[in-house]
Order: sequence, then C-alpha cells, then structure tokens
Amino acid sequence: MILNHESMKPIYIQIAEWLETEIIKGSLEVDDKIYSQYQLADLLNINPATAGKGLTKLLDDGIVYKRRGLGMFVTENAREQILLKRKNETLKVMVEDLVKEANYLQVSNEELLRMIEATRNKRGSD
Repeated sequence: MILNHESMKPIYIQIAEWLETEIIKGSLEVDDKIYSQYQLADLLNINPATAGKGLTKLLDDGIVYKRRGLGMFVTENAREQILLKRKNETLKVMVEDLVKEANYLQVSNEELLRMIEATRNKRGSD
C-alpha cells in the first residue's frame, strides 16, 4: 500500500480503506488475523498511533474483532458490511457528482449510460 500524504483524506482513513479493500478482494477472509498497529507502522513508515486509529475505526465499524492478547481478526460479515457501506456512501456520492457534472455538460441520460457501460466493459470488474 502506498499512502497519499497529499490527500485530503486522513492517513488513518486510508489505512482502514486499504484493509477493507483487502477484505473485499478476499486477501483477508473471515477470522484472518490482520496487521497489528506496530506492523502497519513499520510497513507504512508511520506513527503507531496513526495505524492504531485506523484499526480502531475498523473495530468501531464492526469489520474486525479483538481477541485479548492475540490481535484483531476479520468478522464473519465484514465483506458484506463493507460492500453495503461503500455502495450507500461512497458510490452514491460519486454517482451524484457524476450526474451533476453530466447535467452541467448537457449529457443525456442515454449518453451517460453508454459512457458508463463502455468504461465498465473496457475495465472489467477491477
């Protein structure tokens, strides 16, 4: 993972989103142990407190659970929770922005749908 230090998005959010993406992709599965805050700090060359904040966000969101003395692990319904959250929050905002821009540019619904389909066909299911 490469952190974007120029982004408006805080580092701890970038860390949480990266781990969520790893869960979506299947790199981390149910009951898999995730990185500790110190492993993340070492891997990403950041302060352990920042890494810990990213992990705490996942814990608070119910994506991971903690086993005392053992670390944090992926919850049973983590993938479904992440997909639902990203569809209802992230993707919804992106679509609203896209539609707003299309309206400014006077792009018809049909043209916009063709553009989306062409992009989706070209890129596959990245």
